[in-house]
Amino acid sequence: MIDLTGKVAVVTGASRGIGRAIAAKLHSAGAEVVLVARNPQRLNEAAEELGNAMAVPMDVSAADEVQTGFKNIIREKGKIDILVNNAGITRDNLLLRLKEEDIQQVLDINLKSMFFTSKNVLKPMMKQRWGRIINITSVIGLTGNSGQSNYAASKAGIMGFTKSLAKEIGSRNITVNAVAPGFIETDMTAELSEDVQKEMAASIALGRFGSTEDVANAVLFLASDLADYITGEVMNVTGGMYM
Repeated sequence: MIDLTGKVAVVTGASRGIGRAIAAKLHSAGAEVVLVARNPQRLNEAAEELGNAMAVPMDVSAADEVQTGFKNIIREKGKIDILVNNAGITRDNLLLRLKEEDIQQVLDINLKSMFFTSKNVLKPMMKQRWGRIINITSVIGLTGNSGQSNYAASKAGIMGFTKSLAKEIGSRNITVNAVAPGFIETDMTAELSEDVQKEMAASIALGRFGSTEDVANAVLFLASDLADYITGEVMNVTGGMYM
């Protein structure tokens, strides 16, 4: 059994879906979890589920907000051991119809935010010579998808960021990895028609969508001492959709 007792974990985009499941999984393993998201109401609801965990409303695409927020977290908790960069949005459309703001928002929240959050945990992690940074990317960053050029570009960028940062800070005993979920049962996939869901499931070797728990399990492993010698990797959680 994985034991994260004594570790402080920050999870962005933690108010719902995959982020909420990751926060719950790390909490169940004994970590002190700090939840970060933009929506205060949903964030507080998620924090209450974990026994009034620390909740920090934050726009992770705003450098000043991230710096202030992470300073407050370190002041309150004394350290940050694990950072899970999960915050993300979609603004889907064909390229000919994509507005500049749809491109910029997706890149800012999905990709640029990781520079800000990761930068603000590096010094404390380097000081203690231990740290885990886990970035949530997507299978779409590997395969591409019609109507999601902005999203695919942001998710592919996360993989390059992960590998580069892993090389920069590996000597300080800090690992940096990414998890690439495939089709996962969330609020977004629930809105798809039954026919579309069946068609998508047919492209998956296991014949079904994954759960948020499946993604959370991969993050838990990478956050643990079991993954001590793994860095710069992209772990696919796609049920065999992508091999």
